[in-house]
This record gives sequence, C-alpha cells and structure tokens, in this order.
Amino acid sequence: MKIVLKIFKWTLTVILAMVLVAVLVCVGLHSSADLAEPAFTPSGSQAVQVGDSLRLWVSPAVSRDTSAKTDGDSETETSNSPRAIACTVNPAEVNALRLSESGLWEMRVIGNAFERGEAIGKLAPELLYEQEKAFADKLFEIVPSRSYRKLLHYFITIFNRRLGANVPLEYRQEIKAMSIACTDEFEEFGNAYERQMQYHSAHDIGHVMQDYMLVGCTSFASWGEGTADGNLLIGRNFDFYMGEEFARNKLVLFEKPDTGYAYVSVTWPGMTGVLSGMNTEGLTVTINASKLETPSMSATPISILTKEILQYASDIDEAVRIAASRQTFVSESILIGSAKDGRAAIIEKTPSEMAIYDPALQDADIHRIVCTNHYQSTTFRDNPVNQDNIRMSDSMWRFRRVEQLLDSAGTLTPEKAVRILRDKKGLDGEEIGYCNELAINQLLAMHSVVFCPAEHKIWVSTSPWQCGRFVCYDIDKVFACDFRGEIRNASEDIAQDPFVETQDYLKVLQFKELLPKVRKAAGERRTVSEDSLTYIIGLDSLYYGGYNAMGDYFRAMGQREKAREYWGAALTKKMKLAERQYIENKIR
Repeated sequence: MKIVLKIFKWTLTVILAMVLVAVLVCVGLHSSADLAEPAFTPSGSQAVQVGDSLRLWVSPAVSRDTSAKTDGDSETETSNSPRAIACTVNPAEVNALRLSESGLWEMRVIGNAFERGEAIGKLAPELLYEQEKAFADKLFEIVPSRSYRKLLHYFITIFNRRLGANVPLEYRQEIKAMSIACTDEFEEFGNAYERQMQYHSAHDIGHVMQDYMLVGCTSFASWGEGTADGNLLIGRNFDFYMGEEFARNKLVLFEKPDTGYAYVSVTWPGMTGVLSGMNTEGLTVTINASKLETPSMSATPISILTKEILQYASDIDEAVRIAASRQTFVSESILIGSAKDGRAAIIEKTPSEMAIYDPALQDADIHRIVCTNHYQSTTFRDNPVNQDNIRMSDSMWRFRRVEQLLDSAGTLTPEKAVRILRDKKGLDGEEIGYCNELAINQLLAMHSVVFCPAEHKIWVSTSPWQCGRFVCYDIDKVFACDFRGEIRNASEDIAQDPFVETQDYLKVLQFKELLPKVRKAAGERRTVSEDSLTYIIGLDSLYYGGYNAMGDYFRAMGQREKAREYWGAALTKKMKLAERQYIENKIR
C-alpha cells in the first residue's frame, strides 16, 4: 500500500510540475507578445461633411503645401472648410469618403502611412464602429461566455506574439493612425491598435481555426485567345462569411501612397490589408485559402503581404520576389494578374515553403488559370494533405465547374465573367439547392470582382452578395477626380442578376433568416413547431443543410429516430465528402 501511495504522490507531483511549467510557459509567451505599436500624435483637423453623401478631409501636410496659394481671404478660412477645399487644394489631393447611389462606400486616401491611416479614421469613424460591432456581435454569438472570450483572447495574443515584427512599419503606422478613431467599447479584446492589428489576421485565424469553413473563394483568369479582345480578364468571389451585418458596408478603397504605386482594393471599413485589388500598373492580387501546414505562431498576415505586393510590384516577377521575402502563417494561393505580362500566375505559400504555378510558361497554348482552395504546382500537388483536401472538400467541385463554364463561354468578356461568378449550380448544371458549398455562388460572398488590368478597370459587386449590379471604375480617373459626383463609369455597369426578381430569391432570404433560429432553438432545447420545420425545409428543398440542421434539432430534443430520418434525407443530397462523413457518423 505504501508503494502505491508513493507512486501516486510521485505521479501527482510530476503532473502538477508539468501543469506549472505549462502555465509559466504560457505566461512567459503572453508577456513577451509585442505588436510593436508606433508612436503617433493625431492632428487636430476634422473632416468636413458636404451634403448627405460626401465627407472630405485634407491632411495637414497638404494644407501646409497649399497655404501659399490662398488669397487674402485665407486668413478667415480654415484649410478644412468647404470653400478652402474647393479653392485652394487640388481636388485630386483631397481625402474623401462618399456613399455611391449603388450602395457602395467609396474612399480615397493619400499620403504617407500616418496620413492615410488618419484619413480613414477622420472620414469614417462611424463605419469603423459599425464594422467592429458587427465582428464583436458575431464573436459574442459564437462564444457567449465572457470568461471563454478572455481565454480565447489570451491564447490569440500568444499565437500573435510576433505579429508586430512581421508587419512592416509602414503598415503598422497606417493601422495605428486609423485606430485613434476606434471605440473603447471592445477593450476586452485589447486597446484599439491591438484589436485592429488582430483583425488584420482575422482571415488567417478563421482559416486556421475553422479549416477554412469561413473562407472558400473562387478565382479565374483568361487572356489571349480566351478573351474577346485578347486582354487579361480576372474574375473572383471572396467568400469570407461573418454574417450579413459584417458584409453590409462594402468599401472600395483607393489608396495613393507617397511611395510605390496607387491602387484600389475591395474591402470593409478598418481593413487596410488587401483581399482583392489592382494597382495603376495593371497588377492584380486575389487570395484563396489553401490547406497544408498548421502554423505554431503568427507571421505576416496574408492581406498585409498582398498589400505590399500591390503597392510595390508591377509584374509577376516582382510580386514573386516580394512574396518570397515574407513568411506567412497560413497556407494560401495568391492569384497574380499582370497587364505587363499579359497573363496570370499563382503564388502558393505555406508557413515554410513557396511555389509558383504558371502553366503558360510551359505551354503557350494555355490561356487561362483557375484557383479555388487547393494547390496545383508540382511542389505541393501530390502532397498527401493537399490530396486529402481535394478529396474531402468542395474545392475541386468549384474548380471543375469554373472550367466547364469557361469552356461553354467561348471568348470571355466582363459580362460573361460575372455570369460565371453568379453560377448557383453544381457540376454539369445540376440543381443542388441554394447556399451549397459545391456551387461557385453560395449566396454569401463578401464581394465579387472582375478586373481588366490593361484598361485599369474594375467591376465591383453590389448587394446582395454577387447578385447585385457590378459597378465599373476606371482607377486612373478616380485618382484624378474630385469625388463630388458619381465616380464610377455608369455606362459600363453590369446589370443585377435576374435571380433577385424571382420568388426563389425571396425564399432564400427566408431560409437564411429562419435556419439560424432553428439552430439556436436546438442549442437552447426550445420547441419549434413541426409545421415551421417543414416550411423551412421547403424553402430550399434541394440543399442538404436544412435537413442536417433539422436532424441536429431533433437530436437536441431527444427524438433520435426523427433525427436519423432527417440526417438520412440530407445524405440523398449533394455535398462535400467531409460533410457526408460527418453526417454518417452522427447517424451511427
């Protein structure tokens, strides 16, 4: 007995020592976290509201540069008054925010990093608040416990402990200056600068933690014989889903830095990193989550890397050199389009390696490229993790569907590219229900974009998702205009999807509203009438997701046979293999 007790005490001592070491290690890692916050003193100048839809702000540097040009009345005019802005400052040098009649927010910021960041904060404090609140509300919904949120923040801080060292100073300065305008309401997640830095890695963290359930994008490019005019044409869906509120304020951001190239990116308020963008050299970037390595700590957020590429690269080779200089902490495919090269290529990144997929260099007859969520280069193609990802996920389904639609489209035009991005069907045109991950258009896209790099034109989707009108911008004109009227090329807009005028669209809206309520009821073990459940299923009867959710509901209510019945019905529908195996396990 004494021997047993000794063994027990020794084992307990070892376990406690290991726990203590683990705690000390965590505390040490947390205390070593450094987001490298730059010092910044904001200016006292304020933005000027002009009418209902336009806001202007002139940076102090521009104000000083133009002060000598004012007349005798300048002593009674502030540099930020509407008259001063109209009379003494080059309209193209004015930072501006406007709400287009299309529903898109349009912003232009100019200058060095601090000036650009401060301009964003001065022009859009309300939008910054709304966006952060939408993000926080979604997080509160996913993690309702404040204690768990604190624990999550603690470990994210540890994971991101070297984030500051991996974000170039220029972009930390921009984020810092912008963060001055942010609210103190969400300080449980850190101060404003810390939060904004963390948000710039949200795509990466969501991709790691959710196995890219939140990120499943589709991109493609055609050129030469593949397009009507021979010029490069790129289409892209950005499927990063954080709820309808988070996607409400779409922002088209035109940045003109004091170094490098000016560029446009399609984003949301507060996100200065690039998700989809094009510069004045006709170089484009889009990001698509992939899967290979699981990182142990953060490095450079992918949106920061693509921002650097867009600002400082003019062709594919320069983009590759910049990508090679940064370590990223997620596996990602970056589709690079180049007007100078007349083609597109894919940079494939993992936390430890990089490869280039550029098939046109090997075969001159190739005039298109497709990118979803798996790797294609010889470096990574046969990797077991990549092959398993292809087999289990929806990536190859969307990839093959894009190829089918490109084949049937003939020579590509912007209008045809939009039709591909809006496609809601499965392979071979099969009806698979709406909102299905196997479709190119899952009715959840944050934004959808078409680029024509040679003409410096971009088409951006308006709500809902990619079904609204695609608004056309000529970026050269936008950087030269005064923002006092519509800045888009309205004559080249692409009309909204006819789907928006159908009964099916109204059913989808109902389905997307009601299904989360069923899931919430299941979580709370709260009864929902069977008539209501049958009605919800009928709204999107070809989609497996409704049946799966009903199965989960009946399991929560203790009706296991009923649950198996609905799960079995779900298995009769089209879905990715990972989801099929998950449902089969629930039945077992």
